[in-house]
Amino acid sequence: MESTPLKGPDEASSVVGDVDLSQTKVLIVDDNLQNLELIQAYMESLPCIILSAQDGAEAIAAVEREQPDLVLLDVMMPRMSGFDVCKHVKSSPHTKDTVIVMVTALHEVGDMERAVECGCDDFVSKPVNKVELLTRVQGLLRLRVLKRRMTEFLAQRRNASKGTGDSHG
Repeated sequence: MESTPLKGPDEASSVVGDVDLSQTKVLIVDDNLQNLELIQAYMESLPCIILSAQDGAEAIAAVEREQPDLVLLDVMMPRMSGFDVCKHVKSSPHTKDTVIVMVTALHEVGDMERAVECGCDDFVSKPVNKVELLTRVQGLLRLRVLKRRMTEFLAQRRNASKGTGDSHG
């Protein structure tokens, strides 16, 4: 597995809107090395930390160890499909909020329904369109960071109100 922080041409490029993406982590999972390298190359323009895995078991281990914000997950892999990986990640209380984007050549409605049932958050079709991929990943990372901020803020408010004896919350 590879872990490489990728930065844009200047420091301001790590901020999208008012959200700094420079510390976000994206795990790319694909058993086909050419597909993995292509998506990594596309992702280089985003200011995030890129991780990679080449099969489902490696992906699950990386998710548990690295706690990525987003996983770009190939569906068709030997031994453990992307559906199985997604189901495993979404069923764990420690990783259930990880955003999962299925990267798939499957175009059947049944396959899409199965992905949604497993907890998939979005889809990108193969062959991957660079602009579509980057736009979706950037938007989903922004939402992930904002959700984390909101959760932290609400936790601080709860803790502050407990300290003052305020029962109005």
